[in-house]
Amino acid sequence: MQTLDPQTRVPSGALASRASARNTGPLLETLGAHLPARGRVLEVASGAGEHAVAFARARPGLEWTPSDPSAEARASITAHAAAAALPNLNPPMALDVLDEGGWPHGPVEAVVCINMIHISPWAATGGLMRLAGRVLRRPGGLLALYGPYREAEVELAPSNAAFDASLKGRNPDWGLRERAAVEAAARAEGLVLTRRVEMPANNLTLLFRRVSA
Repeated sequence: MQTLDPQTRVPSGALASRASARNTGPLLETLGAHLPARGRVLEVASGAGEHAVAFARARPGLEWTPSDPSAEARASITAHAAAAALPNLNPPMALDVLDEGGWPHGPVEAVVCINMIHISPWAATGGLMRLAGRVLRRPGGLLALYGPYREAEVELAPSNAAFDASLKGRNPDWGLRERAAVEAAARAEGLVLTRRVEMPANNLTLLFRRVSA
């Protein structure tokens, strides 16, 4: 499981991190105004599963499906889900955005991806956009991204510059992506950026909508 946050095991056997605990509230507040009241949501690269449980609990009208290519992550998601016992939280999928053969066909009303783009190769972003283009079939379908980005019109915060250097030191294929490049990859799949929301710790939430069927 690719993560940069220190994690601990909770009594259920699931993994937990302080970073997820900190950003869950702001994410719920931001996305809560844009997610549909009812429908299906696919979460890509769910990690330990803390966000999946929080969103499923907060939005009982949504059928939430977490996913992750890591068996360790899926085991943690399963443990969190068992402890929460939420009827609208589905078992995790073994979904890899770089393996199109395992992608679901949808349709879903929303795709959510939190803290993946900067800790994966650029090809993963292209895969994510193609996946979203496949499963978000209806006009207005939502793709929600969260994480740090580079922006031509905004000076890079020193903490994000240091974070970017540390990412590239771990893996030269990782690093903060140019928001314009992410927008272009989304646009190629019929998804247009409709909202940019500044978040704590120099992160952004980017909301894209499908513009046509």
